[in-house]
Amino acid sequence: MTTPVLLPPTAELHLHIEGTLEPDLVFRLAARNGIDLPYASPAELLERYTFADLQSFLDLYYANMAVLQTAEDFADMTRAYLARAAAAGVRHAEIMVDPQAHLARGIPLATCIDGIASVLRTSEADYGVSTSLIAAFLRDRPQEEALQVLDDLLSMDAPIIGIGLDSAEVGNPPSGFVALFARARAAGLRCVAHACEEGPPSYAWEALDLLHVDRIDHGIRCMEDDALVARLVRDQVPMTICPLSNVRLRAVDTLAEHPLPQMLDAGLNVTISSDDPAYFGGYVDDNLRALVASLGLTADDLARLATNSVRSSFLTDDRRQVLLAEVERWRDGTVEE
Repeated sequence: MTTPVLLPPTAELHLHIEGTLEPDLVFRLAARNGIDLPYASPAELLERYTFADLQSFLDLYYANMAVLQTAEDFADMTRAYLARAAAAGVRHAEIMVDPQAHLARGIPLATCIDGIASVLRTSEADYGVSTSLIAAFLRDRPQEEALQVLDDLLSMDAPIIGIGLDSAEVGNPPSGFVALFARARAAGLRCVAHACEEGPPSYAWEALDLLHVDRIDHGIRCMEDDALVARLVRDQVPMTICPLSNVRLRAVDTLAEHPLPQMLDAGLNVTISSDDPAYFGGYVDDNLRALVASLGLTADDLARLATNSVRSSFLTDDRRQVLLAEVERWRDGTVEE
């Protein structure tokens, strides 16, 4: 019998809440809202979770969002994620939501934001997971639309701590969103952006130099550019790596070929997250166990990744110190000196 891998408490910094819609929940919400689905069962839907690239995933991802109609739907989705995240050892989660994807199908901004926020307000008491909300903007839609949505979020005093940039990366460089990120920074929001997963290393340079991001989501292709690696190491820019996602979207052929070990060896500030776990085969614990099995990560490596995640979060100093102490206690009980 294989001994279960003991995992440290961690922070999840790259999580799309819409990507946590498990097939069973898709069907429950569809039934509640009288929506006919083009699949006969959750099992049939699950069979479609095989993707050739990012775009093939996005097509299904956006289609399944049709079941999210009410604030209660968004709240139920958020509760389901938090329960699973808590079981995975997540102690803090910075959750992205795609407001434009819901506005485009006629769902009011308040319905989306209020449904999620109603659960996040008590997440630490209810699940032991502190949380923050990040509004992610779709890079394959016009910047002018994003600016209007950001203004609407600010006008309604939405409980967001930052903005992100996601969706189809290739052909949609960060340089198209300079005004959006400048507006967010002026409003005191933190900034993150997907870059350098399918797109080239130049996208990471643009995210850093033009958008002035605090973190890079993904970033695995940085290893193709030695100067970029040196910059990322020098500034200890956090990078939110999602290994199972990288494999499912064909950014990496197999987990055994993932560049994570090389990234760690180079001194990059990498963390592990699940991205869209319902679609990509696993939550944070699944990702970490897969890395242990495929790449031989040690308890020391796991402690380092967890520490990186907490230090790279947008937590308050007090909460950060609490979680760092939890990781250190785990390390002391697991890692042999």
